[in-house]
Amino acid sequence: MLSIRRSHERGHSQHNWLNSFHSFSFAEYYDPRFMGISHLRVLNDDTLEPKAGFPSHSHQNMEIISYVLEGALEHKDNMGNISIIQAGEVQCMSAGTSITHSEYNPSETELTRFLQIWIVPREKQLTPSYSQQSYTKEERQGRLCLIASSNPEQSAVVVHQNIKLFNSLLAENESVEYSIHIGRVLYIHVAKGQVRINGQQLAEGDSATVHEGEKQVTITGIASAADILLFDLQDMEH
Repeated sequence: MLSIRRSHERGHSQHNWLNSFHSFSFAEYYDPRFMGISHLRVLNDDTLEPKAGFPSHSHQNMEIISYVLEGALEHKDNMGNISIIQAGEVQCMSAGTSITHSEYNPSETELTRFLQIWIVPREKQLTPSYSQQSYTKEERQGRLCLIASSNPEQSAVVVHQNIKLFNSLLAENESVEYSIHIGRVLYIHVAKGQVRINGQQLAEGDSATVHEGEKQVTITGIASAADILLFDLQDMEH
């Protein structure tokens, strides 16, 4: 079964420095039908104005992944990590017992757009950790590039949960395929462009949830260049 949710159905919050779309209930947006899927709890599409961002704040017991789509994201935390995450790069924080950090757009003129993803960890009170990886266009173009995993495979950032997260860039008529195994569920988010998933057309901001009844998904780029995330998650309903 393939269940599609359209971009305009997401939650939305607008501030003078932040434009944010929420795929699942978050902050002031609450919908009991969309509290996450499996261990995926948050997927926010955030755009920061120049020289704006999130001041220092704390998290606990959450795996937090940031994938930068446009511009750059400046990160600082209480573990001493200071970094600039560029477009195409992925950052992961295991908040565990507690981590305090800030996120800013360092540019004077350009917007920063990134996806903020929260994964519920397999256990609480882990030791906080930080990792960051970059991926070339060639590694992601026309293929599924593993960018986050419970094991440090193929330079993926490590997430303390039984998931795999892939990224792919698809040109027009370029396709990738992925098989769905027993006890797993897929969540596919279209970050940019348009794609067709098993015959169904999805645009930027749309998502599809795919259960094992489908056996396999074929994702094909349409017209403009597409940027997609594919989550392979434990199916909590089986």
